[in-house]
Amino acid sequence: MSAATSDDGRAPRQALTPPPDAAAPVRHPDAPVPGELLGAHYDQCFGCGDAQPHGLHLETRAGDGVDVTAEFTVRPAHQGAPGLAHGGVLASALDETLGSLSWLLHTIAVTGRLETDFVRPVPVGTILHLAARVTAVAGRKIYASAVGRIGGPDGAVAVRADALFIEVKVEHFTNNGRPEEVNAAMADPDQVRVARAFEVNP
Repeated sequence: MSAATSDDGRAPRQALTPPPDAAAPVRHPDAPVPGELLGAHYDQCFGCGDAQPHGLHLETRAGDGVDVTAEFTVRPAHQGAPGLAHGGVLASALDETLGSLSWLLHTIAVTGRLETDFVRPVPVGTILHLAARVTAVAGRKIYASAVGRIGGPDGAVAVRADALFIEVKVEHFTNNGRPEEVNAAMADPDQVRVARAFEVNP
């Protein structure tokens, strides 16, 4: 058994703690300007895609630093217990928001670990206000945190998460994705959309 894993194969909780030699994140010079709506990276994405009828349709904006804000409205299709958002949907919203941080680093990255705290219920019809930021970078590892609030951007905390993202090459997607979707995305005549489809956490 590796010292980096427990007997059930899981990484220890300290995996989300940046090492002492981690660097502060640096916003890429070509990152979207503060306040810019990032838009969907892929129209079939459950988190941000326009073509997913029951998706989150998350709208994310670039912040001033290495941070983003996002919003999504909890709809009936997102409920678990009657009238309340499903916890998995809330975790997806946090993951999608955290994944959008890649736009500011100009890095392709995927979620390696996500730990979520569910603080209070989120009713159907609620707008969840999310904010995420990169906290540190160590080699291919990107450390980040996010919080989701209800009642406004400064409202009560409903969910929060800490995450570890791992920088990857585009082959991570092209070699592992289902060929039908990968080929369709790559065949798009709009080369900007082709590039964006593989830019952030899927």
